[in-house]
Amino acid sequence: MSLFLSRVAAELLNTPLAIDGARAHIMLQSLGPRLFGKPVVIAGQADLEQRAGLLPQRLDVRLQREGRNAFPAVDGVAVIEIEGALVHKGSWIGMDCGETSYEGLRTQIARARRDHSVKAAVLEVDSPGGAVSGVFETAADIARLSAEKPTMAILTSSACSAAYLLASQARRIVMPEFGFAGSIGAVVMHVDYSAMLDEAGVKVTLISSGAHKVDGNPFAALSTDVADRIRADLDQVRTRFAEVVAGGRRKALTAKAAMATEAQVFSGREAVTLGLADAIGDPLEAFAAFRAEVSRL
Repeated sequence: MSLFLSRVAAELLNTPLAIDGARAHIMLQSLGPRLFGKPVVIAGQADLEQRAGLLPQRLDVRLQREGRNAFPAVDGVAVIEIEGALVHKGSWIGMDCGETSYEGLRTQIARARRDHSVKAAVLEVDSPGGAVSGVFETAADIARLSAEKPTMAILTSSACSAAYLLASQARRIVMPEFGFAGSIGAVVMHVDYSAMLDEAGVKVTLISSGAHKVDGNPFAALSTDVADRIRADLDQVRTRFAEVVAGGRRKALTAKAAMATEAQVFSGREAVTLGLADAIGDPLEAFAAFRAEVSRL
């Protein structure tokens, strides 16, 4: 075990920690193979199942089995947190290690739809965005929730890119004066290690079958034709992004206007002027006002 991992183990094990039990479980399952060379079995704890499949809906089943709530609720208003980087798969609720998973969000949204004690839902958003994979399906789930119950997206700081796509599916969006919204687009980052490998005297040989099998590999400069194909794919994502945003924002922001933003990020007042948000407001005050409104329904 390296010195660094030894220090990590010393900080985590055999010492009192003030941490949520589920988070501690996740940390040990994640770090266990690196610390001990094999998976960790935690006595007396339900297995979190280190599997990547979505279709069995293990997270929803586990929450039902354990009788756990999928979200906090105040006065009949469910609060669904969209925080940090957004990833496709991850069998947890809320943010963990700086990430929120679409898998967790979709479980929460589904439960909010079918829970009769939930009169409305708030999306609490503070995220720079994340993966394209899974975001459109999650946005569709939010749109269905908004069609059935009152919803509001409250930005505590920012909703950019994928996070804005999700927020746009709420009936209303409130954001701080100096918060940020937008970035309606997508990006691919290609890394070219060839110069660094040449300097180190390392040569990588890729043996492949199929003319495009190794397109975009990190051991060579990106060719113009491959870059053009990637850009074409991103243009399709951006077009679909704008269409979905327009569907959620209705008359406030058209798909053409969303495309015209050219993936720019806007601060509060400009975002409201352009139709990306509905109002400027303090998040706590907006939440209180929404709860009062829902209580009169």
